[in-house]
Amino acid sequence: MTFDQYVTYTGTPENLAREAGWWLGPERMDFSRLLRDWHGRAGLSEAQTSAIRWLAAQPDGPSRLLVISEEWSSDCRRDVPMLARLAEAGGLEMRIFTRDGEKVGRGPRADPAASPNADIVNEFLREQDARTYQSVPVAVFYTKELRYLYHYIEFPAIYHKERIFRAMQAKDPDDAGERPAAELVVGGRLRPKGSQRGQAQLAAEGKRLGIRGRRRFRIGRSGHEAADDSHARSLP
Repeated sequence: MTFDQYVTYTGTPENLAREAGWWLGPERMDFSRLLRDWHGRAGLSEAQTSAIRWLAAQPDGPSRLLVISEEWSSDCRRDVPMLARLAEAGGLEMRIFTRDGEKVGRGPRADPAASPNADIVNEFLREQDARTYQSVPVAVFYTKELRYLYHYIEFPAIYHKERIFRAMQAKDPDDAGERPAAELVVGGRLRPKGSQRGQAQLAAEGKRLGIRGRRRFRIGRSGHEAADDSHARSLP
């Protein structure tokens, strides 16, 4: 699927009937609006645009981009709209494949009897401690002749996820007690959920995106996101 086809598909009854793999349980939510919103806000810098165009113009440069995604994953919601912008800027042909069939793939390898894209998924498994995992997203870059160039699984090497996660979980010296369970991240600064301004901005942002509940929102220059650590449901 193209990015536009994929986003449309995420909101269809066919997709919403498939099992989800997040901690909220097996029920999927319609994230099509959020994906379009983030894509509309996402953008590359002038230097990034120049870089991908230069790479794509090389004799064996990237020309095709394969992505494996499941929209219930916050990592996929974070990366796929930006990958679409990258492909648009560089003139790359991007195609998205779902990882799972009707049920979430929890085994070390995708089951061909359960997943329509098992052959692709099993080619790009994450390996750790002598085990394999069906991690998403996966982004694979090819030349025009489909010669493999590079891929990443879950997040690019430049994204230091553990370091960022530890920094976000660190105790705020301005807090008298324990950090609140939910926070608002505004322009890179953590704002406790309990603050009046934070509460109001969190509620307003959730209403605008059509989501309510106890969520962690990231509000920055590149877009908005509601993380999976929530009890949220879509507004009517």
